[in-house]
Amino acid sequence: MTSSLLPYVQASRLHIPSLVVYQGVMGGAIGQSFKVLLQALTSEPVDPPTVISAYAQWLRQLMTANATWQGFIITGILQDDNLFSRQVQRQPWNTLSPRLLGAVRHDLTILQSLFEIRESQLLEQMLTIMPVPESLTSWGEEVGDLHESVVTSLFYQQVHQGIPWDQLISALGNDYQRRGCGLMGIYRAFRWQGGHLVGVTHPDPVRLSELIGYETQKEQLLTNTKHLLAGQPALHVLLYGSRGSGKSSLVKSLIWDYGGMGLRIVEVTKADLGQLSEIANCLRDLPQKFIIFVDDLSFEEDEDDYKSLKVVLEGNITAPPANVVVYATSNRRHLIREFFGDRPRLSSSDEVHAWDTIQEKLSFSDRFGLTLTFEPASQDTYLHMIHHLGSSLPISKEELERRALQWATQHNGRSGRTARQLIDYLKGELGLGKECC
Repeated sequence: MTSSLLPYVQASRLHIPSLVVYQGVMGGAIGQSFKVLLQALTSEPVDPPTVISAYAQWLRQLMTANATWQGFIITGILQDDNLFSRQVQRQPWNTLSPRLLGAVRHDLTILQSLFEIRESQLLEQMLTIMPVPESLTSWGEEVGDLHESVVTSLFYQQVHQGIPWDQLISALGNDYQRRGCGLMGIYRAFRWQGGHLVGVTHPDPVRLSELIGYETQKEQLLTNTKHLLAGQPALHVLLYGSRGSGKSSLVKSLIWDYGGMGLRIVEVTKADLGQLSEIANCLRDLPQKFIIFVDDLSFEEDEDDYKSLKVVLEGNITAPPANVVVYATSNRRHLIREFFGDRPRLSSSDEVHAWDTIQEKLSFSDRFGLTLTFEPASQDTYLHMIHHLGSSLPISKEELERRALQWATQHNGRSGRTARQLIDYLKGELGLGKECC
């Protein structure tokens, strides 16, 4: 190995174990395989098969993650859940412990030195000690395709301005405050599974601009969501009304417009409502703002899971978290099913205060501070949805309207869901026709 890179590689091998705050960046499969490669390159004597095997393993890990070395380092820093990234979300970076800030500067200097190692340089050095197959090339010198949250970060932008990394603490702090770290920095939508949060890799792509109609309801929901994001009192919301009217889509679309401002959505199934208090407490101390999303909510008369939801809506001896609201959708205004036979009669001996129980169930919906009603779409609204969603289709307005009215009659009536289903069907029909030509 030539003298130009050897000291650099030797120093990198010694410096990686000294990472104090950002040791997690090098803790995964890519980081571990890189450390093995450095070990192979600096061993005495150098064993060529070991070196080339280590290099191939490192490239394999990069390819598995669809990453480049430089992109891996930057993404790892922005997503790392550590003492600094957690604390700086709650207070200005320059008020943190000088010892912590010193450790961060130390780590960033080391990570910058690792970032500056190019795969092509490693290949060139390997060629000085062994024959390397010509077909073995580097995975790429550029940062590569990165998540939108990385590309738009201040840290990423200032790295490309050539600013020394130990001077980028302010930029990093700003990024963590806006985007979070760890899971919260990677995902905007979550599910509660097996007692913990699981990130949704591919959230529903529906956008607010795609949802036609119900303008008053949309405006009220957006206003309430903005209150939550601003740290002001926000209300729990019940969205109820006809099926397919876009209630769920409206809630899910919020992460695309407000995810960059710290909004996160946690979907909770009816089966997990008993853990709702645990979920809320899990989110309480995080700096992000959360919507607990419960879709298609209703209860049978003999179910009591609504009591767990009631605790989150109203609180108990523990105050409800200020950064969490519940947005629930339902086809029923009264969420707990009631039959006439359930109503107590004078001769009833089952419960002395049976009417109190009935009133508790019927008033459960009132625990939501804001109730938004979604009535069935009118024909004009339905056709407006059709034209908006099908604007790119090579079909005349008259033919599109004829198909839309026919589809609504034969299928699920006039609704946003029906409109979307027809447009998807027409796109498939037109696409198949092109393939057959």
